Amino acid sequence: MAKIDVEDLITLVRNYNPRTNEALIRQAYAYGEAMHEGQFRHSGEPYFTHPVAVAAILTEMRLDDATVITALLHDTIEDTKSTYTEIAEMFGAEVAELVDGVTKLTNLQLSSSQTEQAENFRKLFMAMSKDLRVILVKLADRLHNMRTIRSLRPEKQARKARETMDIFAPLAGRMGMQWMREELEDLAFRVLNPDARASIIRRFITLQRETGDVMHQITNDIRLELDKEGIEADVFGRAKKPYGIWRKMQEKDQGFSRLSDIYGFRVITRDEADCYRVLGAIHQRWRAVPGRFKDYISQPKSNGYRSIHTTVSGRDGKRVEVQIRTRQMHEVAESGVAAHWSYRDGVRAENPFAVDPAKWLASLTERFENAEDHDEFLEHVKLEMYSDQVFCFTPKGDVVKLPKGATPLDFAYAIHTRIGDSCVGAKVDNVRVPLWTRLKNGQSVEIMTAEGQRPQATWIDIVVTGRAKAAIRKSLREEDRERFIKLGRELARVAFEHIGKKATDKALKTAAKQLGLPDGEEVLARLGSAELRAQDVTETLYPDVISPTTDEIDPSRAVIGLSPEQSFTRAPCCQPVPGERIVGITYRGQGVIVHAIDCPTLSRYEDQPERWIDLHWHSGQHPAIHSVGLKLTIRNDAGVLGRICTLIGEQKANISNMVFLDRKPDFYRLLVEVDLRDVEHLHALMTALEAENDVAELERTRDAQQSTS
Repeated sequence: MAKIDVEDLITLVRNYNPRTNEALIRQAYAYGEAMHEGQFRHSGEPYFTHPVAVAAILTEMRLDDATVITALLHDTIEDTKSTYTEIAEMFGAEVAELVDGVTKLTNLQLSSSQTEQAENFRKLFMAMSKDLRVILVKLADRLHNMRTIRSLRPEKQARKARETMDIFAPLAGRMGMQWMREELEDLAFRVLNPDARASIIRRFITLQRETGDVMHQITNDIRLELDKEGIEADVFGRAKKPYGIWRKMQEKDQGFSRLSDIYGFRVITRDEADCYRVLGAIHQRWRAVPGRFKDYISQPKSNGYRSIHTTVSGRDGKRVEVQIRTRQMHEVAESGVAAHWSYRDGVRAENPFAVDPAKWLASLTERFENAEDHDEFLEHVKLEMYSDQVFCFTPKGDVVKLPKGATPLDFAYAIHTRIGDSCVGAKVDNVRVPLWTRLKNGQSVEIMTAEGQRPQATWIDIVVTGRAKAAIRKSLREEDRERFIKLGRELARVAFEHIGKKATDKALKTAAKQLGLPDGEEVLARLGSAELRAQDVTETLYPDVISPTTDEIDPSRAVIGLSPEQSFTRAPCCQPVPGERIVGITYRGQGVIVHAIDCPTLSRYEDQPERWIDLHWHSGQHPAIHSVGLKLTIRNDAGVLGRICTLIGEQKANISNMVFLDRKPDFYRLLVEVDLRDVEHLHALMTALEAENDVAELERTRDAQQSTS
């Protein structure tokens, strides 16, 4: 692909913004080109062809100068000698902040392990909350990379395509940029399932050959009906993307021949009143298909999307999907949240339907703020981004918006937590239904409650909304509070004895004050539920006792073989400890990650020998700060867990975390993280635990899924 000339790029901007700062765009173009001089893409093209192409994509959305300039510079801080300060001096603080935001997003590994993925989603939303244009540049960047993905190695193509399908395409859809979502999905589909895509295209060509130009015929039929009613409107037909057809075939388990899954028609009217006139004309001429009508004009989506959707039985009984909207609604439907920044004739376009990005983000993040763990946060994000909505009604006629697949329990919690907690049954359209029933658009839902009813543990698997799951977990946590306090007291006793102290009520009360918790009982409850580490409590009260003694090796100098400016971290996948053979892998922006020599993750880097560093642990006394996971199966009996915790403490090992994996009448399976000095300390602890009659199984955990990618 030939590089877009600077004058051509300026022409693209000037088409919608005659008042553009041409000099600044020229300066950014020249600066970006100079910074990327000598760099090439995998295809062999000069690297700067990519930032220019990203900028051109953003001009299609009629975005402001700052966003276009950011596109030109978006890889400079990461890949060249350019700096934030230099960009701020040359192009202003606004552009520098945007470029810095895109750089930080680029460094997020969004498709990594679940815990990391949740934390990175959290960072993504933080970047969005600063300035949504960062995401617009990142989406345009991903779109161009997907358009040119063929030059990458097959395994990298597959990884990028999966990340695009799982994260970037749904994000574009959630932002209302349907055209981008469809293209991203289809480009990823081409990589992930080329045979299925080719099959769809072949059948589509065959259908056209058999039926003729159906799209043109139906477009004329609709125009004829509108002319009869004297309605001025534009009518467009379009074939759906192969992935869109494939997804509907999978969802509905139906054949390719259903026309509504292949073609879509849009009617663009002058005003809102005409939208409903068009709807009437179409329904008079053709029979509406039940359950396929949605009015997003009276009930807009949170990203500003407004339109009427209907499906009718058209020519020869074939189903035809029609969307009806005004010109301004159409602009928002195409650009989504980006419509807020779009320009026309040199001024910010005033579109009454363009959603305020700040309000949109507030509605999107409202449910995330109370997420108390990584999985819960990820659950919120994926539900909010990936699901379509259904609209149901209360008995009084109020509308409740829920994600697709929601149940009456989700409905109850959407009204009020108290209603959800006390729910004992539900009626849908006046018929009693099980609580796991999946709700559909337009249904009326009545919730039956009873005093004294409490949420059941099985409800977690029934509900789909983050709000309901969080409320149920909170209620269950309160019921388990007494048990958690008892376990927390034992954990605290062991941790305090480990440093020669006692976990008195006064000590716990002081720790609570330092940690911002209401009282010592809350400290114990959080220790027992693994929301707080015992080490955090002891370090809060006795930092001097916890600090390493003078004869211990400085943790930051524990590894030999690094250059003075290099820092290291232990790989979470294999958790190497002093005394084990190790090797370092260099990561851009993350320093050196230290792996055990037998870590399976190392096979990923066999073809990158330049990233390997020969390392070994410093000899001498290391502090007991090296976390190792142990998976235990222990007898479920009174006092057993306490004895195990005491045994670990006697071995001078600190329990930093404890997670119950399974609870059965006869045994517990749990994951215990202990802080150790070295491999000898680990062997001594495991030997002591294996000798304990109440320990049925014991193994050290190593998780390849937790690797740094």
